[in-house]
Amino acid sequence: MWDAQRMEAADDPWEQHAAWWQEGFTAGADAEYEEQILPLAAELLSGYDRVLDIGSGEGQIARLARAGGSAAVVGVDPSRAQTTEAVHRGGGAIYARAAAAELPFGDATFDAAVACLVFEHIEDMDQAVGEVARVLRPGGRFAFFLNHPLLQTPGSGWIDDQILDPPEQYWRIGPYLVESIQAEEVEKGVFLPFIHRPLSRYVNALAQNGLLLQRMYEPSPPEGFLSRAAEYREASTIPRLLCLVCELREPR
Repeated sequence: MWDAQRMEAADDPWEQHAAWWQEGFTAGADAEYEEQILPLAAELLSGYDRVLDIGSGEGQIARLARAGGSAAVVGVDPSRAQTTEAVHRGGGAIYARAAAAELPFGDATFDAAVACLVFEHIEDMDQAVGEVARVLRPGGRFAFFLNHPLLQTPGSGWIDDQILDPPEQYWRIGPYLVESIQAEEVEKGVFLPFIHRPLSRYVNALAQNGLLLQRMYEPSPPEGFLSRAAEYREASTIPRLLCLVCELREPR
């Protein structure tokens, strides 16, 4: 998450707000993780022997990949607070502090890699994608989870249109094609950096590094989320999550 230069910064928002993530999105606290992200990640990582979790946070996906099997799992995250908590929670994975754009592993080390809601926070995205390709073996899988770029476009949001008869609520899309970075207030007093990129930027970066798209998921929000966010129920056909499943092309 973010670049290596911020890793030691005292004012690093990811260090400051690690507890916000740990308390609100792990250990069953978040319906989208529990009902949608974790089951899909488990399916996509099943059967791989050496797995890398990029931007692993406190390790919930790394633990999932390790649970019930013999896979060797490594999680990397630049945040000291997150990796410390990941080690504390255990589960059999190994953790290291590292940025996605500078992975401390040799070529072709892993059979599979996963990045879950991470790359929208990485400034040097192209270098990070190149690193994923470098550390994967030929034929290896990359499970790439993103907040859906269409939904996360700056300026997007609910519009309550009282002019229409009858009144209508709909989702406005901001300047989707414009790449931008901004701090978003994800909770009162919690500001975190988000980078918006159109989907084509990600797909083209993957393709340029030999990571070819095999499958794409755009699931509807799960029931547990909809029960807590009633305004989404009438717009449940708008996906909040995007998952790209890629395979590293064999060298010619």
